Amino acid sequence: MRVMVIVKATGSSEAGEIPDPELMADMGKFNDELIAAGIMKAGEGLKPSSAGVRVRFSGKNRTVTDGPFAETKELIAGYWLWEVRDLDEAIQWVKRCPNPMREDSDIEIRPLYEMEDFASMDDSGELAQQDLAQRVEVSMQSAQVQPYLFFGGRCEEALEFYKQALNAKVGMLLRHCDSPEPAPAGTLPEGFENKIMHAEFTVGKATLMASDGCGDSVDGGGFSLALTVPTEDDARRVFNALAAGGKSVMPLEKTFWSPCFGVVADRFGVGWMVMVPDPNQPQS
Repeated sequence: MRVMVIVKATGSSEAGEIPDPELMADMGKFNDELIAAGIMKAGEGLKPSSAGVRVRFSGKNRTVTDGPFAETKELIAGYWLWEVRDLDEAIQWVKRCPNPMREDSDIEIRPLYEMEDFASMDDSGELAQQDLAQRVEVSMQSAQVQPYLFFGGRCEEALEFYKQALNAKVGMLLRHCDSPEPAPAGTLPEGFENKIMHAEFTVGKATLMASDGCGDSVDGGGFSLALTVPTEDDARRVFNALAAGGKSVMPLEKTFWSPCFGVVADRFGVGWMVMVPDPNQPQS
């Protein structure tokens, strides 16, 4: 069940008063709890209505009115989108929320319409198909594809080379011996423990990822494409689509760096690393 959790405006929010640092910290912790529970899908604060406009529809006419707007109690100052079991669960979470305002305030919970609500007027399923297609299109607009290079034991040498030749900047670098989840027995060749499990580096405006892999020999650097998608449903959909006529190399599963990660080779032999970003890690 999806709900919009609406923070109603107050005098202080309409005056544009910024919350004090203590409240910001408390709200940050609350949001962390929502994310860890897999409930929060989005959330933002809104500037006062004085920074906004309204567009009134009357037949074919459109009239634009600048804010601020009267009746503060009818305005909103922020919102979340949550996925919960039912309305009772949403209520329990709201009760745990710090008071978002300096003064007394209200938070409203409103369920979102789902396609099932329109089943009686969609006998053919055309509306449901259209809705799904639109959701997929919107979701995939935020997908990212990055080259992932494999160097079969020469990754550190390659990074140093790119730093000199291309002024590359190396960011994250994780060796196999530092991994929170050790490689299964027999996976790594002897002496590979200190090789690079994962690294990220930039060349100009491009960000690339690299690894020594697990000892596989490569000639001049092998590669896969790392495809990052917003949700686990997206990951399953694109993984299955890429695997059609291809091969699942590593089924989708939870890892220490992603709630859903898998490797697939498509029908043309191109390798894809499909993943969902860790919600607890800041995204670039």
